[in-house]
Amino acid sequence: MSANRYRWPHRLAAVAASAVLAAPVHASGPKLAAPVHDDWSRECGSCHIAYPPRLLPAASWQAIMQGLDRHFGSDATIDASAASSIGAFLQANAGGDRGASVPPVLRITETRWFVHEHAKVPARTWNSASVRNAANCGACHEGAAAGRFSEHDVRLPRP
Repeated sequence: MSANRYRWPHRLAAVAASAVLAAPVHASGPKLAAPVHDDWSRECGSCHIAYPPRLLPAASWQAIMQGLDRHFGSDATIDASAASSIGAFLQANAGGDRGASVPPVLRITETRWFVHEHAKVPARTWNSASVRNAANCGACHEGAAAGRFSEHDVRLPRP
């Protein structure tokens, strides 16, 4: 009986640690550093911020990578090696499939999470010269380029 008395705190610590590690990471501001991948940063970041993989589920990233030749009105085709590497990175670090849709959502700005988090942003902010559209995260989120979207770091530009 006395041996079990000493195992109990260790079991409790293991359960607590697993709960922390399994905690959901929210797109609005995880406490963990954003994952880094050279090809992703270089290729995706050459036209816009390299959107953190956690902002879309794996099915969405897969569809985006399969359609790079028609990427939101542009041909964003990259070499096969980089595409494979980036695709694997996005799949490994994708967000959860909460409310995943068929076909998958391709625009972060159309996800339920984004719409909910930005519901109170006035139209004049979206239309201001410094923002232009909802995909310009860095206009309001100072840490967007580093994958930080905490509401504590938001600075709405003046219209």
